[in-house]
Amino acid sequence: MAKVISLVNQKGGVGKTTTAVNLAQYLSKLKRKVLLIDLDPQANATSGIGINKHRLPATVYDALIGRVPIRDVVMVSKSAQYSLVPSNPNLSGFALEIAQQPSREYILKKSIDQIRDYYDYILIDSPPSLDLLTINGLVASDFVIVPVQCEYYALEGLSRLLETLSRVKKALKPELKLLGAILTMYDKRNRLARQVVKEVQENFPGRVFESIIPRNVRLSEAPSYGKTIFNFASFSKGARAYELLAEELVNLEKESK
Repeated sequence: MAKVISLVNQKGGVGKTTTAVNLAQYLSKLKRKVLLIDLDPQANATSGIGINKHRLPATVYDALIGRVPIRDVVMVSKSAQYSLVPSNPNLSGFALEIAQQPSREYILKKSIDQIRDYYDYILIDSPPSLDLLTINGLVASDFVIVPVQCEYYALEGLSRLLETLSRVKKALKPELKLLGAILTMYDKRNRLARQVVKEVQENFPGRVFESIIPRNVRLSEAPSYGKTIFNFASFSKGARAYELLAEELVNLEKESK
């Protein structure tokens, strides 16, 4: 049965989608069967692997409103070795449409429960907000990964997010666990970035992945070519960082057994 992991940060531009897309790729490379669910109306995880978000017969939105089963939405891109439940801007209307529906926080969980036996990992790329979509992702998940950009307000943002996760856990999903924070966009030449790494590791011991994602031009360029970093620049520093992160995640799984 798949481990379901939400990648969450209420702030945009922290490398969340980059992490989702490339972590999925490298987990697949480690012979794990992976499904990535694009739960963001911006659909960057969809377009980032070469899928035209405006020409899709069905998306995660159709599955969430009950138009089609989620298994009928799953697709595979030519440029990625994992499965994807794609998104498009229609998803932005989801919250309004189901606002009055009972148990609306559990809609995604019910869909995922139908297919989780087919995968080793299901990753959820959440929108950069703590809205009903993100809450659905958290309730459907076993674990949370928080990408944290190496910048001035990183510690404050992480603390606020952990408070929110604690509230979700208390009210809706008691078994939800924080797998860890991933430090992203790290520039070792930058004194502030080095300080942020040190502070996050000191303030959240045992909750920060050892793998650190560097600021890397090739990582930024890959989505514009509709490719993961493995298929775009597999020998770049960014590619190596995500390879190490996938290995670290799989090793965590082994240690927990």
